[in-house]
Amino acid sequence: MTAPALPRRVWVRLRPGRRAVRYGVHGAVLAGLLVLLSQADWAQLGRQFAQPDLARALFPQILTVALVNTLVYTLSGFAFGLSLGLVIAVMRMSRIRVYRVAALLYVEVFRGLPSLLVFIFVGVGVPLAFPGAQIPGGTYGKVALALGLISAAYVAETMRAGIEAVPRGQVDAAKSIGMTDAAAMRWIILPQAVRMMIPPLTNEFVLLFKESSLVLFLGVVLSERELAKFGRDLAATSANTTPIVVAGLCYLIITLPLGQLARRLEARSHKER
Repeated sequence: MTAPALPRRVWVRLRPGRRAVRYGVHGAVLAGLLVLLSQADWAQLGRQFAQPDLARALFPQILTVALVNTLVYTLSGFAFGLSLGLVIAVMRMSRIRVYRVAALLYVEVFRGLPSLLVFIFVGVGVPLAFPGAQIPGGTYGKVALALGLISAAYVAETMRAGIEAVPRGQVDAAKSIGMTDAAAMRWIILPQAVRMMIPPLTNEFVLLFKESSLVLFLGVVLSERELAKFGRDLAATSANTTPIVVAGLCYLIITLPLGQLARRLEARSHKER
């Protein structure tokens, strides 16, 4: 005899007492929230955080200058981080102990350091260490270097995990037909690993997009301001927080769609497994 098929979902009915407790907790939380909101001075909040005239005055520069610079900073830092991260990931999996230790040390240090310290090191430490040396690209080069150093540590671990997730049997099969290690990595391992890397790399891009707000510590000119610096400067000039709120909304324009994309890619990756 075959066992009866179980339903796809089993609905658990709460006892009346437990249901009443749950509804009571929800009601108490909602009532507390409504009381808290009723005590807020919404008029004062509106004057300080939502001035329509001041918000309109930010356009189009907040998009054509600040948002564009933020994207340029993020993309350049992410590209540098991908390149360096791939090198570090390969070193982490190397058979040579010195390479593995050096890569592990880099990952642990740059994942443990606050991002602000990395920006200060690039903006202040590098010129002091190498007098007269100039980082190519000026501010854009400094930002790409700082963000890339930060990103590479996380990207390296993402790449290593993706490569190691490819079944060992496929690597052995590639070698059995005469493929070298480099050819197996290029044609067999990386194409499969990249599919698993895309969701976490998308999340890393979102985090790097927000980390670009630290550019203000490098001392930028007006044409190089990103969203955080742009909003902060105008907030100080107008003695109002509306520019910072608008800058925050501009961040959401990029981060919310990318976050949704990362979740969909991750869900698709789980289905393919």
